This record gives sequence, C-alpha cells and structure tokens, in this order.
Amino acid sequence: MKTKAIMNWSGGKDSSLALHKTRQDQSIEIVALLTTLNKQYARVSMHGTTETLLDAQAKAINLPLIKIYIPEDATMQSYEAAMSKAMNDLKTQGVTLSIFGDIFLQDLKQYRINKLKEIGFDAHFPLWKTDTTTLAQQFVQDDFKGITTCVNAQSLGKNYIGREMNSDFFSSLPSNVDPCGENGEYHSFVYAGPHMQSPLTIKKGDTVYREYKSPEKSDSNEPNLQMGFYYCDLLLD
Repeated sequence: MKTKAIMNWSGGKDSSLALHKTRQDQSIEIVALLTTLNKQYARVSMHGTTETLLDAQAKAINLPLIKIYIPEDATMQSYEAAMSKAMNDLKTQGVTLSIFGDIFLQDLKQYRINKLKEIGFDAHFPLWKTDTTTLAQQFVQDDFKGITTCVNAQSLGKNYIGREMNSDFFSSLPSNVDPCGENGEYHSFVYAGPHMQSPLTIKKGDTVYREYKSPEKSDSNEPNLQMGFYYCDLLLD
C-alpha cells in the first residue's frame, strides 16, 4: 500500500523539483498540494505569487490545492496552530507524510520534523543534500520553465528580477549566491515542466521594491536591519 502524502507547495523551483522526483517513487502517493497564503494580499509570502496563478498551476499539475490563509501580522504560535489544524484534518483522510523541497538548511529541516512528529506525521526531503549546481542544471535539462518573482536586493539586484531561469541565468549568478537561492537570494514561479500536464501562458506585470525588517536575533544586541526585495508580478495571459 502506498503512503499518502501532502506536498508543501510554494509554486517555485525547489517544490517543483521535489514534486517531480517524488512522483517517481512508487511507494508514495501525493494526494494534494499544501500552501500558505498571506490573507491580506492572497499571495505566497516572499514569492509574491498570486492565488490565481497558484490555482492555474495546481490545475495543470492535476492535484488539488489546499490553502491556509495566514494573517499579515501572524505570530509563530498562530502560524503553527493553523498548520496543525490543517495537518490533523489531513490525518483523518489517511495522510501521514509531508514532503518539502528543502536542500540544506538543517535547522529548518529539524523544526519541520519535530513539529510533524508531534501530530504523528513523518517528513520527507527528496532534494536533501543534493548539490545545488546539479539541481540547477537538472532544472534546465528536464525542461522546467520558471521566472524569478522575488530577488534580494543585497544578494543580487534589480537586473535579476523577472528573469527566465535558463542556462544564461544560472551561469550569470555571482559566486557568493547559491544556484538554487537556498539562502533566500531569490524566489521563483514555475510555469512549465515535466510535472505539469500543460504549460501556463503568463506575462510580466509591475516590478516593485519593498523593505522589511530583518528577523530579530535573541542572542544579539544589534538593531534590526532593513532588508530590500524586488518583486515582479506575474499574470495569466
């Protein structure tokens, strides 16, 4: 009997690669995609992807999309409560495995494992410790198509926002930037690939610049710094 699983979904490169790889595992059945959306803006946090795009993407992938709406000013406690409720609901449907596209952030991986264990779930990381240069090459070779939707202004810059993620894009990344943006250098939206039954036709909208305070560090007396990000809005054409 196959293990029923949920795919944690951002709509971007890593979750797309993780979904495609897991679908080749005959012991796992992915029953749905699970995403969190900013309740105020109906967008994926940091990626900036709209709910409309996610709906179209999920339809092309041929999987239902479960949405969890998180308030703009949500605390970690309220976020965890919302996630726990959603996962417990899935558990009643026989789902026992949660899949992530994380690659090498050990603290985040352990946090996910611990929280899922509390409610009787296992966690699966199909891309874990895979060389990110190899993953970037695989993205191109397997004919995935994506566009950068969010770029960290300090790590990259405006000329990297709204870029097609092809060979030229990956080869142009500075040496201090992870090829898969695993340190938050950029986020993306995938509009075509082997995990989708048909590609989406999209067009670029406005590009905007926004600043946020960096997360507080409990072991530091340094003031929070302003972090800048460029966002490119994507629309269905």
